[in-house]
Order: sequence, then structure tokens, then C-alpha cells
Amino acid sequence: MSMKSLKLESYYKVQSNTGLIEGAHYIPSPNCDERPQGVVPELIVVHNISLPPEQFGGPEISQLFTNQLDLEADPYFKGLEGLKVSAHALIRRDGELLQFVPFSQRAWHAGLSCFEGKQACNDFSIGIELEGSDHTVFTAAQYEALAALIKGLWLAYPSLYKRKIVGHSDIAPGRKTDPGPFFIWESLNRLLES
Repeated sequence: MSMKSLKLESYYKVQSNTGLIEGAHYIPSPNCDERPQGVVPELIVVHNISLPPEQFGGPEISQLFTNQLDLEADPYFKGLEGLKVSAHALIRRDGELLQFVPFSQRAWHAGLSCFEGKQACNDFSIGIELEGSDHTVFTAAQYEALAALIKGLWLAYPSLYKRKIVGHSDIAPGRKTDPGPFFIWESLNRLLES
């Protein structure tokens, strides 16, 4: 069964030993490292991203996460020079799921951040990007894929089960706004409870 044809009640199988999503397209990012000794994922952080801003479907997000973005391709990209970031996974507008960093490793997605008094959220979180923006409605396919991925992560990593799922804005208030006002948390919660 292809990843796009998963039913709502199913989930993505995550291999806890490798930290990879079974059958997902894996594009290794160099922008990651080991989690601190003894630290396990406890938090899921939802982001949004579009490159160039408000444009969807191109290769630029993958290029950014793999340090291959052509800075001459768009004037906006000049401001990204030297930036080394990644997310564990990206969910495209059509629900396609791409993985960049194994969940067992630390992706560089949260930056300066704090959750419940704990600094450096990259250490103990999983970052999931949705292709979108603060000004765009997310698609049903994205909510379905996100819920299926979270369910798979809950099964693979008991430390995540029914724990916190937050937006980037929740752990970096004033600095970040994503996933933004068009992300409907109730829609995600309904899918997670089904």
C-alpha cells in the first residue's frame, strides 16, 4: 500500500530501531546530530514552511534542509544564506510524507525555545513541517497524514504517547508564529481520537 493511500484510521509504521518511517521517501539531511545521552522524544512540534513564501510544490524545502538551496533562484533566499536547519518530516499539500532526519536523532527545527521550563526543545522533540503558511488553509490530506504519523510515533516511542503536541509558536513565542491561525487544532485532535 502506498503512503498516500493510507486510510484515516491507519498509521505510518515507524521503526523505533532506525527512527525511519517505513516506506517513506527519505532524504538525509546533514543538519542533525545525536540527542543528549538518555534523552528521548517527549514533544511533537508542528511547523509550517513554504519556499519561496506562499509558493508550494517545488524542491526548495528539500534543498534548504539538505544545504543545496540555490540562493540566486529567488530574492527571498538571500536571507537564508548560511542557515542550517532541518525537520524530521515534511508533509506536502497532497499529503505526501518526506523524512529528513531519523526520529532517534536531533533535528534542527526549534531554535531558541522553551517548553514547560525546559530549554533547547530540539533535544527532546520531533519537528514536523507542513507545507503551508500563516496565511493558507491546510489540506485535509495534510491533517490525515499528520494524524497517521503522530499515531505511528506514539506506537514507536511510548515517551510521546498522548503527551504534548504544540506549535512552534508555543515554544518560541514572539519569535515564531507557525503553524499559524489557519491550522485547526480541533481537526487534528478529532483525527487522533478516531
